[in-house]
Amino acid sequence: MTDSLLRIEDLHVEIAGRGRTVHALDGIDLDLAPGEALGIVGESGCGKTMTALSVLGLLPGGGKVTGGRILFDGPRGTADGPTDLAAAPEPVLRDIRGNTIGMVFQDPLTSLNPTLTIGAQVAEPLLLHTRCTKAEAWEKAAETLRLVGMPRPAERMKNYPHQLSGGMRQRVAIAMALVCEPRLLIADEPTTALDVTTQHQILELIDELRERLGMAMILVTHDLGVIARRVDRVAVMYGGKIAERAAVRPLFATPRHRYTQALFAALPERATDGAQPLATIPGLPPSLVTRPAGCRFAPRCGFATDHCRTTEPELTADGAPGADGHTFACFHPADPAPGQDPTAEIRPAAPAAPPAGTGEPLLRLDGVAKTYPLHGGPFARRRGAGAEVSAVAGISLTVRRGETFGIVGESGCGKSTLGRMVVGLEAPTGGTIHFAGRDIATLTKRELRAHRRDVQLMFQDSYASMDPRMRVSAVLREPLVIQGIGDREEQTRRIAGLLDDVGLPRGAVDRYPHEFSGGQRQRLGLARALALSPSLVVADEPVSALDVSVQAQILNLMRDLQRDKGLTYLFISHDLAVVRHLADSVGVMYLGKLVETGPAERVFARPLHPYTRGLLDTVNAPDPDAEPAGTPLGGETPSAAAPPSGCRFRTRCPAARELCATAEPPVTEPETPGHRVACHFPLISEPAGDGAVPTAGPVQ
Repeated sequence: MTDSLLRIEDLHVEIAGRGRTVHALDGIDLDLAPGEALGIVGESGCGKTMTALSVLGLLPGGGKVTGGRILFDGPRGTADGPTDLAAAPEPVLRDIRGNTIGMVFQDPLTSLNPTLTIGAQVAEPLLLHTRCTKAEAWEKAAETLRLVGMPRPAERMKNYPHQLSGGMRQRVAIAMALVCEPRLLIADEPTTALDVTTQHQILELIDELRERLGMAMILVTHDLGVIARRVDRVAVMYGGKIAERAAVRPLFATPRHRYTQALFAALPERATDGAQPLATIPGLPPSLVTRPAGCRFAPRCGFATDHCRTTEPELTADGAPGADGHTFACFHPADPAPGQDPTAEIRPAAPAAPPAGTGEPLLRLDGVAKTYPLHGGPFARRRGAGAEVSAVAGISLTVRRGETFGIVGESGCGKSTLGRMVVGLEAPTGGTIHFAGRDIATLTKRELRAHRRDVQLMFQDSYASMDPRMRVSAVLREPLVIQGIGDREEQTRRIAGLLDDVGLPRGAVDRYPHEFSGGQRQRLGLARALALSPSLVVADEPVSALDVSVQAQILNLMRDLQRDKGLTYLFISHDLAVVRHLADSVGVMYLGKLVETGPAERVFARPLHPYTRGLLDTVNAPDPDAEPAGTPLGGETPSAAAPPSGCRFRTRCPAARELCATAEPPVTEPETPGHRVACHFPLISEPAGDGAVPTAGPVQ
């Protein structure tokens, strides 16, 4: 342990319950040096989080360590030897949790106590692990919140978790983990489902604090872009085992295990064009109720042989057993030639035919606005009666039949509110929404019922949108019954056809939503949206929290169904790579306003609005050597209850001028017809070819 802060040796974890035992971890070996950052990646269910929870003795009910050791170096400033956390009694673990090892959990809203103020929760570890007074703990908590970039920390100390945004809650979770200045920080999916700017700010914050405090870190994630420039080494997990270990640059440059290679190939960034299907990994990860024979990835691997199915590979370095360097457990590793794309050989060979659309307008929004009154609460006290939130402010756009129109922007920009108005779940407070030439506000009850058959919503959280007491058959039959479509026999045939369309077995009708994986539930959500044969599907963040492999399956499925059924998508997402791959046109929203629209490739290649440029510069590219093309977005989004005058983006815009504060920018087409921007001083490309660099300048 002289050179290791944490060493995990041959760790085995089992979880018993409901008459079966899951072998969650099967012989994990990892080590972490002081100050080092280790990334653990893989699909859901591969054992990433279980490894992290094992370190702190926080296994779920029925879980226990059945073999191996977890050696953690003694507390700073003591002469104690390493502690075996796998065998340590609960008092020892309680002294270590939050003190010498801090943990940031995946969902800050559920990990924070809703009945306690932020200040009380950040101060709690100090009161438990140190001898400071309540006043000293409160002062240190405020200082830590300031350290993690919380705006107005003294004021936020009195808030409750539900009063903060997702990014702020994540900052609180980080402050709780760091307030005792631990030697090791474990971050479990700290940026899942956060928008690109909040994600970038959180990751930059963790990097800065690690360097300042000299901490080691274990970063658990399924996002390959997150680990690319944030860790020193990476462990790829599959089926409760380590599939590959390497320094971050060699892993990204030359992935050796076929599973690692397949994960990289499934990235939207690896598709050569939007019409090409994404590479996917067939099948599902093993259930781990029984220990599979041979290589655990063999049933899903296109290179597997009979030897792979009967013999388990060991972690080796180019065929020789070794514990250091680039090791992998694969009998048929990838071996790309220098300069060759290491994922090219498993990418789909032929591009898919693009969806056929008529090009006629299907959906048109003219000046659509949505405001919400504020009754009571801190906003109303400051602003008086009549205060309101401007969620959507004058949106105008056209979606053509058969196309995919992407809506992107940060959390709170009004994307989901806009989608809910299109499907009729919210009524606009201004403007008009025309669908198939009809103003939906003028529809009778019978016509509105027919409209809801033609426009369906694919919810962000497919699990929360389904009744957990209903079987799949009832979930899919419900819209058919409400709309009076067919008798029971016809409905049963239609349900079977829907399951075929989304790639689920017909036997799934007898199961409940909780019995499916995240990707399968998203397929069910898509099946329910298609039950009434709609013309338009509003997809609200349908792949935001999915593994890259499952995400690729869902995106390919949506593209195939669009081609086969002539669907039109309004695709809402904060993932710019996904939107760039799937969308034909794109609209960029900021604080309720549409700041830029146009063909997707044009908007992403030559953005005209500084906000769009900032979003693109903030994306975590899955490339350790990628340098930022510009300046990532900074600052906090203003409140929608008190938006800035003039241009709403001016408070964060590096090119803002006096005019931006006094006049709302007009919508213009400064370069290409159809590429519109709402900016006084758009980014103009110099006419020097495709390599032109956008520069800020007024439009004459």
